[in-house]
Amino acid sequence: MQLLDQKNHSPAAEEDAHCNAIMALVAVQTSPFPGEERLTVSVSHRNLIYPVFEPRTCPPMSELTHRHSHDHKRCCGDGGSGHIPLKEMPTVQLDTHHMGTDVVIVKSGRRICGTGGCLANAPLHQNKSYFEFKIQSTGVWGIGVATQKVNLNQVPMGRDTNSLVLRHDGSVYHNNEEKNRLPANSLPQEGDIVGITYDHVEMNLYLNGKNMHCPASGIRGTVYPVVYVDDSAILDCQFSDFYHTAPHGFEKILFEQQIF
Repeated sequence: MQLLDQKNHSPAAEEDAHCNAIMALVAVQTSPFPGEERLTVSVSHRNLIYPVFEPRTCPPMSELTHRHSHDHKRCCGDGGSGHIPLKEMPTVQLDTHHMGTDVVIVKSGRRICGTGGCLANAPLHQNKSYFEFKIQSTGVWGIGVATQKVNLNQVPMGRDTNSLVLRHDGSVYHNNEEKNRLPANSLPQEGDIVGITYDHVEMNLYLNGKNMHCPASGIRGTVYPVVYVDDSAILDCQFSDFYHTAPHGFEKILFEQQIF
C-alpha cells in the first residue's frame, strides 16, 4: 500500500489512500493469468471484482468498464456523494390487500373491526415466530395462522385445511375438527393479551404471558398470521414491542430479507 505524502496532502490523495486501505483489508485471490491478481471487495452487499497489478492499488478509471467505473466511484468516493441509501424494511401489519369484503383495518394496520378476516403482510418463514393480539372488544373472533387460500369472508375460520385458529369460545379448529380447547376458566376476556407461537409444526397459545399448554397442529404450506371478527368484536395485533416477553427461542416475525 502506498503511504500518503504529508507534504503533498490533498483531497484526491486522501481518497486514493482510503481506497487503498479498503483494498488492503480484503483477500487476494490467485488469477489464472500470469502476473495478475484479483481482489473481491464487498460494499453494501455487492461483490465488485477488479483486476489488480503490482503494486496493489486501486485500478485507474481507464482500466474499468463503465459499470465498474460507477462502482469504483461508490467504493472510492469519486464523483457524487458516494452515498448508497439502504432500503428500509416494511412494517409487519395487517394486509389490506388480503382481507374480507366487510373488514375495516385502522390504526396503521394494527386494528381490525367489521366482519371477516385479514392476513398479516409477512409469512412465517423463520423457524420460531411469536405475535400477540389484544381483545379490545368482545364478540365473535378468531386468531391463528392461515394460508393465502383461506376464505377471508368466512366466519368462523378453521373449517378447512387453510386455517388453524383459536376461536373466541376457547376451541382450536383446523379442517372443521376441534384440535384442542382452552380450560373453561381461561377464556380470553376484554383487555386480555393472547400470544401465539408457531414453529412450523405446532401452534401454541399464551394468555397474558402464561402458557396455556394447548398445542395444535395440522396446517401445511406457507402460513401467515390471521385474525377474523364479527358481532362488534375489535382486536389489535402486536407484531413487535410485545406486551409480554416472547417465549425462549421465539422472536418477532421477520421478513425473508431480514432472515438471510
